[in-house]
Amino acid sequence: MTTVYDLPADVLIRKTAEELKAMETVEAPDWAAFAKTGVHKQAPPYDEDWWYTRAAAVLRRIYVDGPIGVERLRSFYGGKQNRGSSPDKFRKGSGSVIRKVVQQLEGEGLIENVENGRKITAKGRSFLDGVAHGLKADVVEQTPALAKY
Repeated sequence: MTTVYDLPADVLIRKTAEELKAMETVEAPDWAAFAKTGVHKQAPPYDEDWWYTRAAAVLRRIYVDGPIGVERLRSFYGGKQNRGSSPDKFRKGSGSVIRKVVQQLEGEGLIENVENGRKITAKGRSFLDGVAHGLKADVVEQTPALAKY
C-alpha cells in the first residue's frame, strides 16, 4: 500500500488541497484574503486557494511528525524577516492561521488533540494514504525511479 512517505511532498500536498477544498468544514475564513502567513512576510499569498494548501501541508506535517503542537508548526512555517540594514532574523509563522486550520481539521475528524499536541486519526491516515495511492500511478509515470515502492 502506498503511504505519504512514498511520494514527493509537493505533489501530495497539491492533490490533498484539492480534496480538502471539497470538504464542508475546511473553509477559508473571510479574513484569509487579507492575512499574511507570518510577520516575516510583506504581503498576503498570491494564490487564492492558499488556505487549502496550508491545510494540506499541516495535515501532512502532523501525519509525519505527530503528535505535534501549534508552536512547533509555527516554527516550521516561519522564515527570515528582512530588517533592512540589520541582519535577517528568524520569525515564526502565523499562529492564528495554523490554529484555525488545525481546528477545522479536527472538526472534520482527520486529527485529534492528545496530551502532547495533535496527532492523526485513523480517518486522517486513511484519507492521506488514499490520496497517495491514487497519485502513485501519475507520479511513477513522471518519475520511474519511484516504481519500486
